[in-house]
Amino acid sequence: MSLKEKIDIGNLPQHIAVIMDGNGRWAKKKGNLRIFGHQNAITAVRETVEAAAELGVHYLTLYAFSTENWSRPKYEVEALMQLLVSTIRKETETLNKNNIRLQSIGDLAALPQACRKQLEEAIQITSQNTRMTLVLALSYSGRWELVNAMQRMASLVKAGELEPEAINERTVQDYLNTSGMPDPELLIRTSGEQRISNFLLWQLAYTELYITDLLWPDFRKEHLYEAILAFQQRERRFGKTSEQLQKAHS
Repeated sequence: MSLKEKIDIGNLPQHIAVIMDGNGRWAKKKGNLRIFGHQNAITAVRETVEAAAELGVHYLTLYAFSTENWSRPKYEVEALMQLLVSTIRKETETLNKNNIRLQSIGDLAALPQACRKQLEEAIQITSQNTRMTLVLALSYSGRWELVNAMQRMASLVKAGELEPEAINERTVQDYLNTSGMPDPELLIRTSGEQRISNFLLWQLAYTELYITDLLWPDFRKEHLYEAILAFQQRERRFGKTSEQLQKAHS
């Protein structure tokens, strides 16, 4: 039985988030510049998107570029932006053909105009697709998102359009970039780093973490299957005891 066949389709995580880490180290191991790792990471992205869609995952969020990444060497940032534009241009037709909708979260105004234009076009072209939603986190940070949400709510309070007492978890969720999306049930991080790196800080409150030492350019469909199988072995208690869960399901 293959790994894919072992997966319980009835217990799939509906939203998977991925911190695609290790591109630079992968390139360095091969004696190349960091951008070589980013270029070779496209295959990993393609395989992960295909595998998730084939299984029936509803949302896949990829941490493509953080706000902190702007502080990297200028040549690397420029090369990454160019790579992003060309990749989105090449992959839009494939996404459309496979009924996959593209969305994006983050401070998109910070992106170069050409990159933003290509992204907006791809989002528009795929907007009616229903099989799966692929979310690219670009110029994104969890703290930025929370500050942005607080500022918007504060403006409404100041204008008398929102009562402070009316603010609850649902209200906060409505003002996040991920409004309308379920929280990720599974977070995959490659390269073995044991942190979430300012990613989806609110949304990851009860997400199962899966960390692999594999560097992102080497990630393939089988590795996604392994992560999902590990997820399906977990008992998700959400603060309750095992006994409470057993009673609820009996």
